[in-house]
Amino acid sequence: MSKTSSNTTTQNAIPISPILLSEMQALHAEKSLPVTKRVFYLSLQAVVNAIIIGAIAKLLVALITLITNLSFYGKFSFAESSPADNHLGLLVILIPVIGGLIVGVMAKYGSAAIRGHGIPEAMEQVLTNESKIKPIITFLKPISAAISIGTGGPFGAEGPIIATGGAFGSVTGQVMRITATERKIMLAAGATAGMAAIFGTPVAAVLLAIELLLFEFSPRSIIPVALSCATGAAMHFTLFGTEPVFAMLNIPEPTGVAVFTYTILGLIIGVVAALVSKGVYYVEELFEKLPIHWMWWPAIGAVAVGITGYFAPRTLGVGYTNITYLLSGNAPLTIMLSLFFLKFVSWVISLGSGTSGGTLAPLLTIGGALGGLLGLVVTTYFPLADVNIATCVLIGMAAMFAGASRALLTSIIFALEATMQPHGILPLLAACTAAYFVSFFLMKGSIMTEKIERRGVFTPHSYEPDALQNLAVKEVFTEEMTLLATDNTLKQAREWIKQNSSSTSELYYIVTDEQHNLYGIIDRAAIFDKQHDDLLPVSALAETHCPYIYTGSTVSTAVEMMHKYNLPLLPVLEDSTSQKVIGVISYKEVFTAYSKRSDAEDTFVRSISLKHRSKRMIIKGKQILDK
Repeated sequence: MSKTSSNTTTQNAIPISPILLSEMQALHAEKSLPVTKRVFYLSLQAVVNAIIIGAIAKLLVALITLITNLSFYGKFSFAESSPADNHLGLLVILIPVIGGLIVGVMAKYGSAAIRGHGIPEAMEQVLTNESKIKPIITFLKPISAAISIGTGGPFGAEGPIIATGGAFGSVTGQVMRITATERKIMLAAGATAGMAAIFGTPVAAVLLAIELLLFEFSPRSIIPVALSCATGAAMHFTLFGTEPVFAMLNIPEPTGVAVFTYTILGLIIGVVAALVSKGVYYVEELFEKLPIHWMWWPAIGAVAVGITGYFAPRTLGVGYTNITYLLSGNAPLTIMLSLFFLKFVSWVISLGSGTSGGTLAPLLTIGGALGGLLGLVVTTYFPLADVNIATCVLIGMAAMFAGASRALLTSIIFALEATMQPHGILPLLAACTAAYFVSFFLMKGSIMTEKIERRGVFTPHSYEPDALQNLAVKEVFTEEMTLLATDNTLKQAREWIKQNSSSTSELYYIVTDEQHNLYGIIDRAAIFDKQHDDLLPVSALAETHCPYIYTGSTVSTAVEMMHKYNLPLLPVLEDSTSQKVIGVISYKEVFTAYSKRSDAEDTFVRSISLKHRSKRMIIKGKQILDK
């Protein structure tokens, strides 16, 4: 026995026992691959789900259109129509109220989970409930949303279909034999397939999954999600057409001065985005103080929707046509003012009441109108800024969403995919980043996370690579270890452990032959168990069915194996060609390595030394150094 890997007192070693070589090598091989057959399995299911979700998206839009026609025109028709063209007069106020009553009853007696705008609820299930969503949500959410929007609710179809797609992905994930992490991937794939199916924006949908649902970036998650989004977009092109969802005339290439101006506008929009987000939850708090059951809140909020819709009919319903109109750059001042202010009032009160709705389309409308208003101000008072009104609307849409949701990349790419305007990339990047930057100073959370954070659910504000995945075992393992020889008796082991006080705290000891080849692991309790004969060799009690780790494996793999086999340490082998133990890795080494990596992130140093240049002064013909 010895304390290091270089000195053992073994003689006549017992032949080494098998230790599940094939199982361990298979485990190491699987951990070393970023993509496994499990990814193919998940991807196949995600694609099938996306096809079904695309069909659901088409049905949802058709149902919204049908309810709109029934509610505002009294006709059974699936022909596209807008509630803005109704001639109901004061009766228009009652239509949203009726819809709110129906949604409240459905939430009370069906499932309260249909309340809200979809993404926060999906995030909460990912973070707290192993991505498990009740199957009934798959049916109730689209129906309740169709009723809410079809009766004038100021929402878009994207929020409900994201929630429905996420629910469908979660349900299939509960049926499948998969892990909680894989079920999270299925939920995210389903949710973003819904977004891609509505807007035909697959890349933006993938980024939405990364920024708001997955909280990670890895091949095992991105591949199923990307394939799901591609399938969802294909369903959009098949069922809705191939034109950009928000078609607009080509915008001019921006000048340097224009890009600077768009950045300033992005800062302003970021401030407004923070106020908009705070407004949603302020109204929600007011509703929570009402002395009546929450079932009646959607109907109360719908009163504001109806009154606003009476004075500004364009605020009613989905409003995708409003966005397209704004993007033309020809919307008059009155329209932009109503879509900015009155749409906000209608939406914030309705959403705060807990009805079934969404956030993306309203934010795009409010932001686009604000961008257009700011563009008018700039072109009127600062004509040399060289801005374009349609571009101002475009950056207003995206910057509002970026500032409110903190989904920066999603906002930029969504605006590009939805409009197909390549000259918008620089203005969008500048304005959205500015809005995103401002939001961190003005909001602790975002419009997507504030609700669940108030319930005590922690939401990650960033995703970072696992530090332990970037460390190899060879960087952290120690050669200082306690080895027992296969022919050491229990008596010898007990005496040696007692004499070496540093080893008395160890719970497990590695057993090797005289060439240091791994034989097994024995725990301290077995060594000191009095029922065993003192002359019994430790090899008789050693667990030969033990795990080990290679120097080239990652530390995260070592931690996972220690957890799986409930061991505080692992023998370290050079590679698969040898069974020689060269060291050990334990939780102590893992914690030390992790702490060093964390300290490195918080330590500020100058890598290049900068010396002050000395000044030389001439006084009476002599040089003196002025330090």
